[in-house]
Amino acid sequence: MRAYHGRVTELPEDFYIPIALDTDNITSLSPFLVPQDHLASSGTFYVMSIFMFFIFIVGTAINVLTIACTAQYKKLRSHLNYILLNLAVANLLVSCVGSSTACCTFASRYFIFGPLACKIEGFMVTLGGMVSLWSLAVVAFERWLVICKPLGNFVFKPDHAIACCVFTWVIALIASGPPLVGWSRYIPEGLQCSCGPDWYTTNNKYNNESYVMFLFCFCFAVPLSTIIFCYGQLLITLKMAAKAQAESASTQKAEREVTRMVVVMVMGFLVCWLPYASFALWVVNNRGQPFDLRFASIPSVFSKASAVYNPVIYVLLNKQFRSCMMKMLGMGGGDDEESSTQSVTEVSKVGPA
Repeated sequence: MRAYHGRVTELPEDFYIPIALDTDNITSLSPFLVPQDHLASSGTFYVMSIFMFFIFIVGTAINVLTIACTAQYKKLRSHLNYILLNLAVANLLVSCVGSSTACCTFASRYFIFGPLACKIEGFMVTLGGMVSLWSLAVVAFERWLVICKPLGNFVFKPDHAIACCVFTWVIALIASGPPLVGWSRYIPEGLQCSCGPDWYTTNNKYNNESYVMFLFCFCFAVPLSTIIFCYGQLLITLKMAAKAQAESASTQKAEREVTRMVVVMVMGFLVCWLPYASFALWVVNNRGQPFDLRFASIPSVFSKASAVYNPVIYVLLNKQFRSCMMKMLGMGGGDDEESSTQSVTEVSKVGPA
């Protein structure tokens, strides 16, 4: 028996509602059995459902299009685009499993699919999210190797890109698998309509605190440090090249464009993962403090929305990808090809002689 917000009751195995509830039978309010109208208004649930439907439709469409484009156009099968393809597959997993499930459960105002489906959804979304997160770090690492040339004449080949993609899935499995075998657990989070790791409970057999710290260090701090270091080095290299070629308008333009892209990429990573990391750490370090579960749903929403804005940043802003997509959709394209090639050439020239 445990104290559940001041009441002595059995800690449920499959869920935990982290606010005080006026009941002696917490199971009667299970998010797997009844609508969670005691947590928020019906309107809040329906707005979330509509938003998740939007993420599902747009995220699925844009990532399927990315995969289809790569399959159809051989010129897109470069080492960098292999990593972007890996990112699209991870985003597709998140939108197809996470956003579609959340759309249905928010519309029903509770997790209608049951505890087993909650564990599966939590695992699949965490897996896709981790692959996406580490893919962003791998993209930064690849740009650092190619442009800054820290290894001299080392050539980053498609085989290396494929190895990096495999690496992201292995790391993601290491990060998302433990809750399935007893280190933490997957339970409904926020408004109890989507599932993720247990950030809330403490001093129990699940050892949630250590798992949260593991995720924060291994799956947030390390990738973020990698991204900041690699893009920081890239910007320094580009600025040195731009200074050395002050008369070259194309070099100056390439430097400005890459700087803008780096800022957007770092901000995209932070928008996706900083809310989750901050919320998890806050909960771990402020046990028992009350908070609004509507705000607790925001981190999950931001991470699922990355299935839309990650492709926009990394794919649609890529002129070569955009040109091929326009061709596939019968909207012309190809006009950007020459400028894309010039831009890539200018950036690729940057680096130590």
